[in-house]
Amino acid sequence: MTGSETRWLDPDQQNDWRAYLVGSTLLMDTLDREMRTEHGISMAEYEILVRLSERPDKTLRMAQIAESMQHSRSRVTHTVSRMEKAGLIRREAAEGDKRGVDAVMTAAGWELLQAAAHTHVAGVRAHFVDLADKDDFAALGRVMNAVSDQLLEENPKFEDIREH
Repeated sequence: MTGSETRWLDPDQQNDWRAYLVGSTLLMDTLDREMRTEHGISMAEYEILVRLSERPDKTLRMAQIAESMQHSRSRVTHTVSRMEKAGLIRREAAEGDKRGVDAVMTAAGWELLQAAAHTHVAGVRAHFVDLADKDDFAALGRVMNAVSDQLLEENPKFEDIREH
């Protein structure tokens, strides 16, 4: 594609795109800092606990965690190792598959998640939800669902994300 074929963003679109990028980065950094300050865990650790909590047995394959979070397996392994040392998760051999490894939330992990969820929701409300009126927030949801639908259709390997 040459420069003459590129559909450049107009100034308003460019401003809105950059506002999205900066706002998203600042929001995630702020939520991470609040989680670390209040509960001693990162947003990635919180998200792992959330994913485990959504399973009836609070168990999920390590590979599924990596896929659902769009993290490398080695990054998830490192994060889970840290969480295991803190007593939040334990790892077990996957039932019926000697090569697979399951992450299992412990009682301490469940207790921490219950406390951290309040901090997370308060931060999401204060720094995001409550800053937009209802119609703008709904429009953002529609846009991001359209983005997700298109990208998931183009990349079926990301299908596990839709479940979360």
